[in-house]
Amino acid sequence: MRRIPASLAILALCVNLAQAHDNGDGEFEAAIEYRTGVMNVMLWNLKHMGAVVKGKAKYDQAAFTRQARDLNAASHLDILPGFPEDSDEGDDTDAKGEIWLDWDNFTAKLDSLRKETSALATTAAGGDFAAIKTQYGKVGKACKSCHKAFRE
Repeated sequence: MRRIPASLAILALCVNLAQAHDNGDGEFEAAIEYRTGVMNVMLWNLKHMGAVVKGKAKYDQAAFTRQARDLNAASHLDILPGFPEDSDEGDDTDAKGEIWLDWDNFTAKLDSLRKETSALATTAAGGDFAAIKTQYGKVGKACKSCHKAFRE
């Protein structure tokens, strides 16, 4: 039996917590908590891999491969329901209203992230650290591209 990656278990907890806080009038709050949970799973893995890529942590191929695989899994979750139209208001979100004005570009950036995280998972499994560093950089660029356009 395969184990559920720890990051996905954390994500499931975040989703359950988001649902528990929704008292019927918190649709946007729950959506924001969901998308934030997904982003936090991705950030968790990116930070650990980033430390390795920057030489601040020891490279362990098995651990790096797991983190790349978990990042890829999180990026492939259906996050779009976490972005209902007009859920850019409030203190708990950094989303810009441009998301809904340019939805096709937003989803294209998500597709790009998914492509790059898939490539990172494959590259990490191969163990070529120079190639891993290059591909990690491509994932970072995909993240920044979306955040620059659609995040405060």
